[in-house]
Amino acid sequence: MAKSHPSFIADKLIAKIDSSHIYEASHHIGVYNDLQAFKESLISMKDWVPKLDLEKDQKYSTESFQREVKHVLYDFENLLDEFECERLQNEVANSHVNSITKVTRFFSTSNSFVFGLRMAKQIKQLDHRLSRTKPGRGKFGLKMAALVNTEEDQRNRSLKSLYYTSPHVIIRREEDKEIIIKLLMDQNPCGDDHQSLSVIPIVGMAGLGKTILAYSVCIDQRICQSFSFKMWLSLSHDFNFLQVVAQIIQYATGTLVEVEEQHINELRNMLQKQKFLLVLDNVQNENEDSDEWDEFRNLMSSGMEGSKILLTTRSHSIASMMGTIPSHNLKGLSMEDSWFLFEKYAFKEGEENKFPNLIKVGREIVNKCGGVPLAIRSIGSRLFTKYEIHDWEFMRDSEIWDLVGDNFILPALRLSYVHMPSHLKRCFEFFSLYPNEFVFHSSEVASLWAALGLLPSPNKDETLIDVANQCLLELMSRSFLHGFVNFGTSYYFQIHDLVIDLARSIAEEECYMVSSNTQNVPKNVQHLSFGEPLLGVTTKSVAVRTILFPIEGVGASNEAFLNMCVSRCRYLRILDLSDSTYETLPWSTSKLRHLRFLSLERNEKIKRVPDSICKLYNLQVLNLVGCTKLEILPKGLRNLISLRQLGITTKEAILPEDDIANMNSLEIINIESCENLESLFIGINLPTLRTLTVSKCRSLKTLPLDINHFPRLETLLVDNCGCLELVKGPHDRSSNLRLKAIRLHSLPQLLTLPCWLQESTNTLLSLLIVDCKNLEIIIEEPEDLKEEEEEEYMEGEQ
Repeated sequence: MAKSHPSFIADKLIAKIDSSHIYEASHHIGVYNDLQAFKESLISMKDWVPKLDLEKDQKYSTESFQREVKHVLYDFENLLDEFECERLQNEVANSHVNSITKVTRFFSTSNSFVFGLRMAKQIKQLDHRLSRTKPGRGKFGLKMAALVNTEEDQRNRSLKSLYYTSPHVIIRREEDKEIIIKLLMDQNPCGDDHQSLSVIPIVGMAGLGKTILAYSVCIDQRICQSFSFKMWLSLSHDFNFLQVVAQIIQYATGTLVEVEEQHINELRNMLQKQKFLLVLDNVQNENEDSDEWDEFRNLMSSGMEGSKILLTTRSHSIASMMGTIPSHNLKGLSMEDSWFLFEKYAFKEGEENKFPNLIKVGREIVNKCGGVPLAIRSIGSRLFTKYEIHDWEFMRDSEIWDLVGDNFILPALRLSYVHMPSHLKRCFEFFSLYPNEFVFHSSEVASLWAALGLLPSPNKDETLIDVANQCLLELMSRSFLHGFVNFGTSYYFQIHDLVIDLARSIAEEECYMVSSNTQNVPKNVQHLSFGEPLLGVTTKSVAVRTILFPIEGVGASNEAFLNMCVSRCRYLRILDLSDSTYETLPWSTSKLRHLRFLSLERNEKIKRVPDSICKLYNLQVLNLVGCTKLEILPKGLRNLISLRQLGITTKEAILPEDDIANMNSLEIINIESCENLESLFIGINLPTLRTLTVSKCRSLKTLPLDINHFPRLETLLVDNCGCLELVKGPHDRSSNLRLKAIRLHSLPQLLTLPCWLQESTNTLLSLLIVDCKNLEIIIEEPEDLKEEEEEEYMEGEQ
């Protein structure tokens, strides 16, 4: 069984206490003995912390215990962060002076004595709080058990071959698929003379595979040939006429608009020329207002004869209201098909017959899953490569199956969660801050996980991005993620609604998504997200570490909210002000010493960011992309010595490249909509850079790319840079880049692919070239090489 959360957090704290930085600092300010005493308390705690007890009568007391301990550990983590803040401040101070006057002490301030007294007092208070949680004092009444970690080290574990769980995988629904295809291809499935638009509903409980079935139908060759235009909309909200029309227009044109009458008329004219198939996935409408649906269906009826709408929903009443024919009711898989699916996930290919002792227990487990594919995949993934009979019997006999009655999915998912490594649990719980149907990108997820310290320490030659990607692949192997789209070095993916529900049920004490119905934010909440622009929402908790606006177009607007974030939430690690409308940030933002992630993405009003943010020495991510009115970048960027990711939009013609070159941890740079920028990175080296994105820089002419400038560059994305020539000349063959992912989009100056791309053929995992209209030659061989080959050929002939 994996370590419980407190033990995992304790391990990280012990490692920090033992680090050379903390060792030096604690001696200097006189708190070494206090820290060692707390370390002994942490080690003791790991001996008596209980395993997660699945007995019903122990569940809540165990949760209360873990919650109490974690609050102490989080507070101690904040305290250790104060040491790190002082260290980084001293490192920056030393970088600005010569070797003669360099400060050699850990602290650059003169009040280290006062700081030491304050730290000593806080450490003793925390040690006392931790000791009070120890069992035996009658507080929780827990059943104690030795903590045994039988979980293999997650990062050394041999994973099953991973593939995107899509309909090209056998899903054992061929009969259902053929029925839907027949209905779609039938010119008049209603069976009468009425030729109006046909709407075909697929209905079934969550986890049965409605979406996968619909997608398998859509990619069938017969459907591709029958419909000239196909659209797929995932509805994470109640059905809303204007929102759905806006999505269709964006789907068809690539442009998101605020729908007006003219747009509706344009869409109607477009539909008249198309025989279309529209899929509305996961339709839900609590109000079941038929007026909006009738208005939408009348609009879509403008399509050519034979056009169809296919919808999936859990609700029979929605299907009845929207459908023009009786619903196709999806049922659970048969026992035979369920076992077939389970085998694919629980065993390596061809090895299922090597373990006959597991078959009987396996079939009993599958029977408990009730024919629900999501539950079967989750449990099968959990048992993959586990060939000890007791593991399978434990899964079969767990009392979790009895907790939710006939809902077969949540017990299966919860069992998979319980057996995750502890760091993976913490990463998974963070997803509870996002809405249903959200499309995640691995790079942003990695940045947020890293900012909160959720990831294990990287091995040699690894970065936190590598570790985050390994965690994502592990979650996918357990069927917690789906819709994986691989771009070589990064991924897009989604999470099933029920999996999000599981994350919310587990993390409800620490993670909270604020909605219009929210009146009071939980007292001890650690992470807050906002799904809509809200006014007047505040929190009394000073322990908040995350402020997140995950939905594009939804951001903060009032000054009181920002002031609350800066003044009250002093331990913030993540401050996401994407899509906000602030014209500036307060100077006091620099007091958020613990901040790791700051985003002002798509703030179209901000003109200036205070130079004081360059005092945020812990900052790992600074995102100013889409700040189209930003006149100048803050001065002193080189002081952000922890920065790993930098996003820039500015009116400046020249970036502070010397400052950027001095960021020794920088791994990702995203430069977008810098309209006045003509050249980039001339004569500077970025030895740690792994990803470079340059987009909508319409004046950019020069971008040198070679191994000397970017020795670790793996991913290059260049988009809408109309003046940029990526090829210096036909003889440029000295770059020696070893790229893994390349995307080139809307580059009219691109006539032939550069030679450095050819040199990456042995390392390249993903190559995407879109709308490069003047590209004629894929690889043009240099003239000198041609001459050499001709000479060799002539010599051979002689």
